[in-house]
Parts: sequence; structure tokens; C-alpha cells
Amino acid sequence: MGTQSTDVDHDRLITGIAVALAGCAVVLTVLAFVYNLAILAVAAGLGAAAYFMWYQASGRLATRIYQSVEKRARQNNGRERARTRETGGFGAGPREEWTAPGGRGGQGRQRAGQQGQRQRQRQRRRPPSANDGPSRSEAYRILGLDTDADDAAVKRAYRQKVKEVHPDTDGGDEETFKKVNAAYERLT
Repeated sequence: MGTQSTDVDHDRLITGIAVALAGCAVVLTVLAFVYNLAILAVAAGLGAAAYFMWYQASGRLATRIYQSVEKRARQNNGRERARTRETGGFGAGPREEWTAPGGRGGQGRQRAGQQGQRQRQRQRRRPPSANDGPSRSEAYRILGLDTDADDAAVKRAYRQKVKEVHPDTDGGDEETFKKVNAAYERLT
């Protein structure tokens, strides 16, 4: 019920306000031709406000923004990819899983979702390389466990080890902390 119901009510409210503004614009346009043409300026303002509110409530604004972001991401894909992969940060573009606000959008959002899903599947199928962190046996050793330890033991050992080596604690070490995290990721 929560978010989707609220979005629908919000869109109906904005559409209702847009219709009321459009009605006022029509009435003022008629009055402008009957009484004074200066009223036409107010009617034009109300008409513009009605159009922009309808444009937002119909979802076309969100779709247009999403398509613009997608287009920029495709243009920057080659130039930005190497730099942003390492740093993240400003100008990185949308993530593959990103969807337009309110669940709107057209085929562009659907395509991006499918591309993200394919990329995640490729990552799952990729065999581990030497750069992916410790091997399973090294991970058990880093956490101080036997190779036959169950998931609960791995979790307990991880939590204890993280408390000991966290960089914010006395005697903590960032490199060791990273190794403990990599070991836990390997085992889970």
C-alpha cells in the first residue's frame, strides 16, 4: 500500500490542480478579450503553470530526465569508465540498476535494467582471479578458523576480528581490516 498509493494520490492531486489552473486560464482568456487585454498576461502564466504541472504529473518529466541522464552516460561511457571505476564520485553517471523516480520511464529504463542484470550474471559466472582477494584457505586462516567451520562460526569470528583491527580503535590497522573484510566476503 505505502509508497505506490501515495504516488498515485500525489499525481492525482497535481493533475487536479493543473486542471483547475487550466480552467482559470481559459476563463481569464475570455475575460481578457471582453474587458482588457492586459488580463491575457495572467491567463498565459496560469496556462503555463497548468502545462508544467500536468507534464510532471504525467511522468513525462521524469522520463525525459532519465533519458537525458542515460544519453550522457552513454556518451561518457568510454571516457569516464576507467576514472570512475576506481574513484566513484562526481560525474560517474547512473548505476545500471537505477530507475526513474516513481517507477516511470519507458524502454530506456527497461533496457538499463536488462543490461544491469546481464552484467551481474556475467560477474557471477566469472571465475575468481588472483586479484579477487584471499583464497578460501587463506580466508579461514585470516579469521583464525578451521576449514570445517560453519557459517555461524565464520560470522562470530569476523565480528570479533573486526572489533580488534578496526582503524578507529586503538591498535587498529586499515590494511588488516581490509584483509578481514575480504576474507569474510570470500567465505560468505
